[in-house]
Amino acid sequence: MKAIRIHEDGGPEVLRYEDVPDPGPAEGEVLIRLAAASMNHLDVWVRKGLPSVPKPRILGADGAGVVESLGPGVDGFAPGERVVINPGIEHGSRIHIIGEQTDGTHCELIALPVSQVFPLDDGLSFEEGAAFPLVYETAYRMLVTKANVQEGEWALIWGIGGGVATGAFEICRALGVKTIVTSGSDEKLEQARAWGADVAVNHHTGDVPAAVKEATGGGVDVVVETVGEATWARTLAAVRQEGRIVVCGATSGPNPPAALHRFWWKQIVVYGSSMGTRDDFLGAYDLIRSGRARVHVDKVYPLAETRAAHERLEAGEQLGKIVLSIP
Repeated sequence: MKAIRIHEDGGPEVLRYEDVPDPGPAEGEVLIRLAAASMNHLDVWVRKGLPSVPKPRILGADGAGVVESLGPGVDGFAPGERVVINPGIEHGSRIHIIGEQTDGTHCELIALPVSQVFPLDDGLSFEEGAAFPLVYETAYRMLVTKANVQEGEWALIWGIGGGVATGAFEICRALGVKTIVTSGSDEKLEQARAWGADVAVNHHTGDVPAAVKEATGGGVDVVVETVGEATWARTLAAVRQEGRIVVCGATSGPNPPAALHRFWWKQIVVYGSSMGTRDDFLGAYDLIRSGRARVHVDKVYPLAETRAAHERLEAGEQLGKIVLSIP
């Protein structure tokens, strides 16, 4: 089969489109012929060596396709059935991600435990099926499982172009939560308003905390924080008294000034959140299947052009999910 693999850490130039042996399904596994996979920032970090993984490694966490064959002891699926992958494999309290701890989905065939495989709803394309799992279950865990967000509350979502931010926006919208989204791109903000964002602010040229206070009368109930150093001070200024901040990443750096006085003065609660469980996946998937949450695909590249997909993602040009089409 064809696959995208890395043999060393580095930039997009280390990505190789090459032939690798076809996998076969072991006991309890399903062999999937992939039709689409998506890009996540995880793919960029693993490619760079953050963390460095055993090589060669096939990248990619998300995917959708059809059942090719079943391993011993597997039932409930049939060859040719459309399926979607949950990329989080639970090991007790830890969650391993396909494409980080194992070979991933940027390839033609993948064998996975049947517990990770779900029927793909007829209303979803392969591209949409590949686009939602990792980021939507991450966002669902942040907002619903951790922060217990409620209808009528306000949420601040940094960087609406990113996958987790887009997923968080759609989950908020589905649950009746009012949204304030940010971007450094006025074009992305215009699109977010068209999607239904209540407030959209340019975080480079605008005053985000001031816009938050004007819209909410005091501060947001929940902040979806994925950026870290570049946004942390403004996050603390924007959250209301006894508000919640949920952190799942720090793309601009993990060590901003803590400003601990803000925590006791405002009585803020901060949750750390990482990936999601099977229940988080199913919660997000139910919102999508019901039509309450939409899936936004940014651009589709052929698998052979994965390098260009990495370059677009790393440059932050996307609005929604970048998807790889697998012939």
